[in-house]
Amino acid sequence: MKQPAEERKCFPTWPLLAMLATQSLATMAAFSLPAVAPAVAQDLGVPGALSGVFISTVYGVGILSALLSPGFIMRYGAVRVSQFVLLATLAMLLAAAAGSVATIALGAVLLGLAYGATAPASAHLLVPRTPPGVMNLVLSLRQIGVPLGGVLAGLVMVPLTLAVGWREALLWQAVPVAALALLIQLPRASWDRERDPARAILHRRLIAPMLLLLESGAMRRLAFASFVYSGLQLCFISFMTVHLTSRAGFDLIAAGRALAVYQVAGVVSRPIWGWLADRLRSARALLAAQGVIMCVAAILAGRFAPQWPPPLVLLVCAAAGATASGFTGIAYAEWARLGGTRRTEATGLGAGMMFTGVMVMPLAFSLAIAASGAYASAYAAAGLLAAVSGLLLLGGGGSPRPGTAAPPQSPAPGS
Repeated sequence: MKQPAEERKCFPTWPLLAMLATQSLATMAAFSLPAVAPAVAQDLGVPGALSGVFISTVYGVGILSALLSPGFIMRYGAVRVSQFVLLATLAMLLAAAAGSVATIALGAVLLGLAYGATAPASAHLLVPRTPPGVMNLVLSLRQIGVPLGGVLAGLVMVPLTLAVGWREALLWQAVPVAALALLIQLPRASWDRERDPARAILHRRLIAPMLLLLESGAMRRLAFASFVYSGLQLCFISFMTVHLTSRAGFDLIAAGRALAVYQVAGVVSRPIWGWLADRLRSARALLAAQGVIMCVAAILAGRFAPQWPPPLVLLVCAAAGATASGFTGIAYAEWARLGGTRRTEATGLGAGMMFTGVMVMPLAFSLAIAASGAYASAYAAAGLLAAVSGLLLLGGGGSPRPGTAAPPQSPAPGS
């Protein structure tokens, strides 16, 4: 069933807020334990570095949920699947609050089983309700939920942990998660009316997102860029403070300030990139430009040294954040555009490629530093990959094979 024309022409304020809140709370839960890792490690008698394993598990399992979620979304609806994401978030919080290494690991798996569905569920709900002229802006605003969730984890979990302990702090998070799951039930009948209850789940369509790569050169190029860009994003986040403190003469406070500049630039730039993409009508051109800027920022970051003026370091960090962290909104909009009537499968593929980049590239970056003993070569290699993958986006056609994509300037009907 198609959306009424009057609904499609309105800015989707309430669906956008619902999807933004879902993403923010799920991401907040994912980053809550790393935010208070020292307290958790001291309490459980384990190394604090294991917090990285928690995040890796969430994203690793999230690859599967991103690729497998489109069939569930089209059968049960975006709201129902978003409620499942929130229930998985609630389960993760309760499991982790039980307070053992085993239950924390279980919580990471439970959250990962749903976390990858956030982007395809949002695209499935928002795209047919969004005017074409603000599509990139809307999906970019939705993507603010990722860094916002990370910021909330630090702002909320740390003082709560100091006040009541990390277990109790996790339980307090469960309150807004459960409330949102109940709240979005109210518009569910309207927002999920396009669902197909007869759609088979255990079917070849489970791998449909991966099959899109065989059908479209444009999607293969976008998949490569999504992998590299998201991987470089995590390389900056993972290594910035240790690089600045060990090689550039920064103290921990100054290095933390540089990382904050990177994160804030990623948040602020997302709607700006979305607005520009809507005005220029070419997200691919902006994504290509972002890849080149990432390359320059990465090469410069690899050369940070004590003699660099701090304002110049912060400028490089801002440029890196505005591109390596700011690209995701218009990337998801491009996935949805290329997918057309199969936008849910396409955005599931996009999420899977981004999660894979998050898993693979920081590890490769770490191995490169260990092998060379220097940050410059690792940053340069990652930066060149970003530039190459970005420039490849400018080649070839912009649409998949006939029949898989809708016209680029019109919103796709319900999948």
